[in-house]
Amino acid sequence: MDASGSQQQQQQQQLDDDWDDFSDSELLDVSTELQSIESQRALVDKADDKQSIVDYDSPCVSSTSMHNCTKESSGHQTVQTGDVRGLKRKSLHEDSLNPMQRFLKRHLSVTLLCDQSWCEMKTVYNILKPHVKRKEMQCAEVQMGKDIHLSRELEIQDVTHVDIRTREDAEALKLLNMLNMIPVLETGKCVREFPVFGVQEGVFIMGVIDELMYNQKGELVLNELKTRKQHSMPSSAQDKVNCFQVGLYKLLFDGLVRGEVKKDHILDHLKLRSHQALAAGVQAHAKRIGYHVATFEDALDAFLLTMTCCDLPCIDLLQLEYFHQGSKGPIGTRVVSFDEAQLRVDLKGYLEYWTGQREPKGVDIEEAWKCRSCHYEQTCDWVWNKWAPLPNRSKTGGSSLTVPPAVNNPKISVIISQKVSCSDSLIPWISATLRLDSEFWNVP
Repeated sequence: MDASGSQQQQQQQQLDDDWDDFSDSELLDVSTELQSIESQRALVDKADDKQSIVDYDSPCVSSTSMHNCTKESSGHQTVQTGDVRGLKRKSLHEDSLNPMQRFLKRHLSVTLLCDQSWCEMKTVYNILKPHVKRKEMQCAEVQMGKDIHLSRELEIQDVTHVDIRTREDAEALKLLNMLNMIPVLETGKCVREFPVFGVQEGVFIMGVIDELMYNQKGELVLNELKTRKQHSMPSSAQDKVNCFQVGLYKLLFDGLVRGEVKKDHILDHLKLRSHQALAAGVQAHAKRIGYHVATFEDALDAFLLTMTCCDLPCIDLLQLEYFHQGSKGPIGTRVVSFDEAQLRVDLKGYLEYWTGQREPKGVDIEEAWKCRSCHYEQTCDWVWNKWAPLPNRSKTGGSSLTVPPAVNNPKISVIISQKVSCSDSLIPWISATLRLDSEFWNVP
């Protein structure tokens, strides 16, 4: 294969990687990130009958409740330009509220931050148009990844269904599951679906670790299972996202075992009522595993005391394990180096958007190929507003490849005319940068 063909193959792999790694633990909870803003408003205490319903903004907290989330019907996958751009103008550029407040989020999930590390603009559009992401998550590859992951979880633990009525029930159930897994892990056995959480840069973050186990050296290993449609290791772009994910898991887990998570962090950030009585099913489940709790505060105190007294070490080794969906066989394993300083820099940059310190931004020019597989490529404000729009481009999706007036570099003009098969949504990038060359566009 010549250099041109090799480059085309690499670019195609990068496009395939957009939604190729599916089976991380939080995919079993992914519906919690796809609910509309109206659904997130649903958790209100009704003064007339003193009842609450579970807020979908709060993650399904364990395998006991994750299968009970109501599935909403999906909308059309095609994104209408006017709808998205109108929502963008109204929802992204309000000065009075930061995005955490605007989108009614008490916390952020690791999954959401990983999506943001792939493309921040796409993450925001997915919140504004949740049916588009929901449609993506219904594809066969995602469902297969979820099935493989769930079957692996059931190899070592059972799923018990527990009825919950309030957010306090849901969060207490998560804490009880952790209390049940800590002694197992202390004895050197493997546990799966271990929740982690903590406060970073003033934002409460939640995640679910796929697997914790000890290797022959006695090191505590975090193993993250990824299933792939392609029988190959991921591209560097996808690998970067996966490394960020497991690094953030370690940061949260280590904070828990060091006692950095305080009672007020959980109550204040998640807006939980400490004296809320737990449902009968939750109390019965707690009794089965050896705990007597009547309120959410009882469960929280038991958890914090256990974390203080337990002998769990910090995570020693991060590992990514790739499986092929078709053959269900191993592809390879990747040991991830942990650079805490760089991770904190990256995380701080992502959280600056959520705390209102900056506007959302899209990918850099070097990663503009990601736009080709994005549902929002024809409507993205990062392209339309960051650079002058093309005069011959239709906002409904069609356009010619006429070079914009701002492009007066003859080399780039030649590149555009020769590479007519490139995504037309990338042309505004050219008018702004003038630093693309024939190698980037694969022009012979």
